[in-house]
Amino acid sequence: MSEPDRLEQARLDKLREIEALGIDPWGERFDDHKPIRQARAECPAEAGVVGSVCRVAGRIMLRNNKGKLKFFHIQDWTGRIQVMCSKADFSEAQWKLVELLDLGDLVGIDGHLKVSNTGEKTIGATQVTFLTKSLAQPPEKFHGAKDIELLLRQRYIDLIYNDGVLARMLQRGKIIDSIRQTLRERNFVEAETPVLHAIAGGAAARPFTTHHNALDMGLFLRIALELHLKRLMVGGVERVYEIGRVFRNEGVDSTHNPEFTMIELYQAYGDYESMMELTEAIFTNAIRALTDAAIAAGEEPPANPFIRPWGDKLVDFTAPWKRAKYGDLFKEHAGCEMHDTAAVAEVARKHHIETAGKHPDVVINDVFEAVVEDHLTGPVFVIDYPAAMCPLTKRKKGHPEIAERFELFIHGMELANAYTELNDPRLQEELFQTQLAGLSAEDSMAKMDHDFVRALKVGMPPAGGLGIGIDRLVMLLTNSHSIRDVIYFPLLRHERPAGAKEEDASDEA
Repeated sequence: MSEPDRLEQARLDKLREIEALGIDPWGERFDDHKPIRQARAECPAEAGVVGSVCRVAGRIMLRNNKGKLKFFHIQDWTGRIQVMCSKADFSEAQWKLVELLDLGDLVGIDGHLKVSNTGEKTIGATQVTFLTKSLAQPPEKFHGAKDIELLLRQRYIDLIYNDGVLARMLQRGKIIDSIRQTLRERNFVEAETPVLHAIAGGAAARPFTTHHNALDMGLFLRIALELHLKRLMVGGVERVYEIGRVFRNEGVDSTHNPEFTMIELYQAYGDYESMMELTEAIFTNAIRALTDAAIAAGEEPPANPFIRPWGDKLVDFTAPWKRAKYGDLFKEHAGCEMHDTAAVAEVARKHHIETAGKHPDVVINDVFEAVVEDHLTGPVFVIDYPAAMCPLTKRKKGHPEIAERFELFIHGMELANAYTELNDPRLQEELFQTQLAGLSAEDSMAKMDHDFVRALKVGMPPAGGLGIGIDRLVMLLTNSHSIRDVIYFPLLRHERPAGAKEEDASDEA
């Protein structure tokens, strides 16, 4: 066990003094306390008026000792309030405890609500209950790159001491609750499907691999939720969804983390048009939920809740959203037809996109990502993709080269992906066998899954399917510009040993 430093030793000394008072420094249950936000709402309006009896609990964030008067600010997950302790109102033992309190300690407060002479909402304490001793010194003001590493590695510090972080994470929960409510209203059923897969199917991605010792078999952490949910639809679960973690063994940047959260859903007897309408409802209902929560917390209602900030821009989420064909966008921004192989290759070369050994449709998509996506301010549904890129998607009637697929883009970021689902087992098996032949496994969604084909032979209803990246949705709706800001514990490199040379903070990205 490491030796305590000077500051921790001082806190340990106070801990022993608290124990000497007969008080458990690690606390006990503390019933019937109210959220600090509620306590603030119940404060009298005028100074000098003694309000109702109040009980709250929280962490000491500020303190100001003034002899026989001591002031603290305590914080819970709903807000912060000032506490005033007067020596005249406490026994000798209680006052000794008040004098031993440190920043970061967790306490319970009983007292009366009032407004101080300076106009601050306050609890005039009559009793302090010690709940947990903090042995760690609160961080000093954050400094540059060290700040980033501290906050990401010690998210608990970030949540406590960095304004807005806890609120943003709680907004994440409200967004997910809203999604579930939207789907419940439409009779969707939530399911849980395996995380360990025998086949890394359902997406074009490099998987994480593992091994099951008892069965002596290799397995993959899932890269998508799709194929098991479709099996459930074959089995009669006509509207099904899952919100779950998926894993892709790929790079890390502002919009990618190897472990992330997705929702995938499938609606029997729908199509990709149905999924556009549902996507709009999911987003706009989430915005309503955030707006209602903000108003309940005392914020002024916005003039138009569907116009939201994204950095220095505004995004108008008022439905219906724009729809644009993939081929039309390609021609507009790349300057050629997407099926003009020579012209596409020339555009690729201009943008330093590798073409050797790549299927032509992969090159088309690489060019699209390079020259089109940044122009998609959105919200815009990009519809009707090249069929060769979509082996799990139904083809457009009369246009077998086009797949009934859309992706939702907002300011160049992909937020959702949806199909009219392919339910022809013969075509599905053919595509599994021939789709983008010669590609590396991670570049192709077409991985042979005999059991999935067998399920389709039983009969899967025509359907629409939708996937939404939850982390990116939360980024967008909370105006956060790194995926790390909306994931409690993003993946990081191993922690550097003490004294090791500091690397650029971007290496953690």
